[in-house]
Amino acid sequence: MASSSAGFVAGLTTAALVTIGALAHQASVTVPPGLGRTHMSDAAAAGVSKAPRDRLHPDALPARSGKGERVVYSLDDDRVWLVGADNGVRHTFEVTPSAVDPLPGTYRVTSRSSRVTGSDGVPVEHVVRFADVGGVVIGFSAAVDGSTARPDPEERTGGIRETRADGDAMWRFATIGQQVVVVP
Repeated sequence: MASSSAGFVAGLTTAALVTIGALAHQASVTVPPGLGRTHMSDAAAAGVSKAPRDRLHPDALPARSGKGERVVYSLDDDRVWLVGADNGVRHTFEVTPSAVDPLPGTYRVTSRSSRVTGSDGVPVEHVVRFADVGGVVIGFSAAVDGSTARPDPEERTGGIRETRADGDAMWRFATIGQQVVVVP
């Protein structure tokens, strides 16, 4: 009797695994194109509302970007604001976006490196990391040679490039645990 019970359980397990495999395959072939991408057009399509901008002052801090001390990164404007505890802007600057964008939301600085080689092979300094998108680590950095060239869109890189001077400001401001707010 024990051997027939074991056979019955093995049969049920096999049937369950086959069913799960078939459902997983069916799900994988019906995924809409670009579902895993995290570019702003996808976030906008998902209903993420844009923070109102002061069109007369494009470097003004976006509304609804949080409160208190934080880094604010605008995907649409390719701009960063370093904001003090009093909600006053300490420094703002333009950046060159990475090939992979983080989704709008609130993050924390998770790690920092004074000097490393970026995922694109460029030596960088003052790396401040805050997100991971599908295995691509996202962070701010400055190329040691001062370049801020746009990344190859075919490469999945996460380095948001800033000038060396802006990288110094980010490095002093964004320590481990610092809030990073990404807005559309």
